[in-house]
Amino acid sequence: MHDEWEHAHTDYTRPAQRQIPASLAESESDWRRYLESSTPNGWLLQHNAMTEALASGRPMYLLHTTRDIAAIRTSGELHVSTGCLVGALYCSPLAIERGGLRPHNLGAYLLHTKPTTTPLIFEVTPDAPIPPKGVDYLHLGSIHLRTYLRYRSFLAPAENDHLDRTLMIGMRATAVFLDTALRNAAGRATAAPEFIDQLAAAVPALPFLGYLYFEVLSEYLMLHSATPETKAYALAGELNNWLYKRLAFAAVDGMEQLFDLARFHPDHHRLVQLIDGVEPALGPGVAEYVRRRLSHLFARTALHPSQDVAAFSFQGADLSTLREAAPGLIGQTIFREIRYMPRYRQLYHCFEKAKALEAWAFWNVEGIPTPFNGILPKGELGIHPVYPRSAVRVWTAQRDSKGFLHPAREVRAIFTPHLASWWAPPRQRGRNNAGTDSRITVSHEAPSSPPTHRAIDGVSA
Repeated sequence: MHDEWEHAHTDYTRPAQRQIPASLAESESDWRRYLESSTPNGWLLQHNAMTEALASGRPMYLLHTTRDIAAIRTSGELHVSTGCLVGALYCSPLAIERGGLRPHNLGAYLLHTKPTTTPLIFEVTPDAPIPPKGVDYLHLGSIHLRTYLRYRSFLAPAENDHLDRTLMIGMRATAVFLDTALRNAAGRATAAPEFIDQLAAAVPALPFLGYLYFEVLSEYLMLHSATPETKAYALAGELNNWLYKRLAFAAVDGMEQLFDLARFHPDHHRLVQLIDGVEPALGPGVAEYVRRRLSHLFARTALHPSQDVAAFSFQGADLSTLREAAPGLIGQTIFREIRYMPRYRQLYHCFEKAKALEAWAFWNVEGIPTPFNGILPKGELGIHPVYPRSAVRVWTAQRDSKGFLHPAREVRAIFTPHLASWWAPPRQRGRNNAGTDSRITVSHEAPSSPPTHRAIDGVSA
């Protein structure tokens, strides 16, 4: 179990150490070197303000926004949510400056787009320097699969049969594209426009591809952007989160109401238009970047490390074979599909708390009271609710005319090992919508239905 969770975490201050499938044209280390040395903002992977704060061992100040401060005060409890941080309270860093606590640009975005929420300041005093290991939800697939196999007896036989059928329908509908992605990861060069169009057509049948597509584009924008805004954030040690927010809202109608990456599937023509709208200089290179990077990440996250990307084929593979050879992809697909079963609201804690307990145990062993989203160290930072060796205090925040935050009234509440309850809207064809409902709500993205929230790659992950 510990090794699986180690595999799902990334430390950008150390060389890449994951086991990966054979025959990849580029290794994880090759990509790490490219991203760090050949992109304008790649230096921030190792030398960013967030991971430096973690490694300092000093008290950290974090911003969280909530819709229901009264319920928190009444109950005296803080609950956490699932998603990209598995089971942590979603926050963003606050930098200590002479004028007060300055929000990270992700926090500034949240404050700007959620004016009706109450900002909270958390002070986390760790017992030691914190390892800069971030959990990468794209690598959680094998854990999702293992958890499902352990608890599938909680589902009725008809529910398990329905899940198996749905999995195979999605795999068969996308098998040709999945094999194309593997061959590209092994060195074949499909024409980028054709690849993007095939990817866009595959997402509705296999929603995990929409998450992968979006994360690749987010990485591309944050690491390659050269706007004055991005440069200013880089000087503060921050990647620019506003870029991918603008991309998402331009790409999908209604994304501000429900952040749903299963609906993110622009074809090549639309992709170039979208990037041109965010930063025109990045349009010409985006399709080729997606072709190379998504193919590599798909092979790494979908297949078991024992597989050979040049030899394996999704076409004709049965479910038993896929569980052994592609546990990452099967697990990610199950994780998304199972949430739309009619009884899942009853079963949510059976599946999700099992993973949260494992993550909490891993973080306790590794000395991580504040896990972060490790796809990139972009400022999505959480608070582990049952870390035994750190002190946590929380205040409501006041914001001054210069944008600095200041502690106002202390909130007498404690973290408990409870997950927020689950809510999912009725399913629509080709969609994968979900949210959370809690005393203290995650502040990733726009509200889906009060008092729920949708996570950009958190709950939505």
